[in-house]
Amino acid sequence: MNPILITDTREQTPLTFSKLESKVETLTTGDYSLSGFESSFAIERKTIGDLIGSLTQGRERFMKEIDRMRGLKFSRLLIVGTRQEIQSGGYRSQANPRAILASLAAIEAKGVPVVFAATPIEAAALIEAWAVYFFREQARPFVPDSELRKLTSLIAL
Repeated sequence: MNPILITDTREQTPLTFSKLESKVETLTTGDYSLSGFESSFAIERKTIGDLIGSLTQGRERFMKEIDRMRGLKFSRLLIVGTRQEIQSGGYRSQANPRAILASLAAIEAKGVPVVFAATPIEAAALIEAWAVYFFREQARPFVPDSELRKLTSLIAL
């Protein structure tokens, strides 16, 4: 009765998960979800380069994705990289770092938290932890506490 992660078929460089089983399917919203909870759990993952492109040339499409995520019980914009990389302009674009950070603040104001993970391994671990704890909370009314504790032991934060 462990949660199963879903990776969207359009993910070009999918994360590798070490604790949870995962499968590849087409998702309506986000790059990663949880089997059985596709309409309530979504993670949109961006590298710094992808993020800059999404906030400049692809902004309209990206903001529609953010708007879809707003209505979910759990959603995150997960950026693989650091805030310092954005602040220093350490990317291949002329986009103003202050404008990028302001756009991230606007996304959070819309109700989608923005989280940074320095590496893909850290990003995958965050997604696994969020999935386990979300699954546990959703299962709480239907599953004995002893089973829920086993789920938590899968993830060592």
